[in-house]
Amino acid sequence: MIRLYCRRKEGNRSLCEECSKLEEYAHKRLSACKYGEQKTSCKKCPTHCYRKDMRERIRQVMRFAGPRMMLYHPLEAIRHLFEK
Repeated sequence: MIRLYCRRKEGNRSLCEECSKLEEYAHKRLSACKYGEQKTSCKKCPTHCYRKDMRERIRQVMRFAGPRMMLYHPLEAIRHLFEK
């Protein structure tokens, strides 16, 4: 979703520095999550892993990329819907 956001919203061919840092931060936080594989979506999680500024940034990415996932990555979008 971050790559889709960066490419379509910001017009970059590859991840810009800010989006790259966000992606790295997200992977780091999710790999350290105490719920592991049983984790629900972040929206429903009782423990917030992200700092406030990063949480707001990821919300922006999700708001933009979420609806477009069906067009660009339909299988991933369907998988994401079932994980909710």
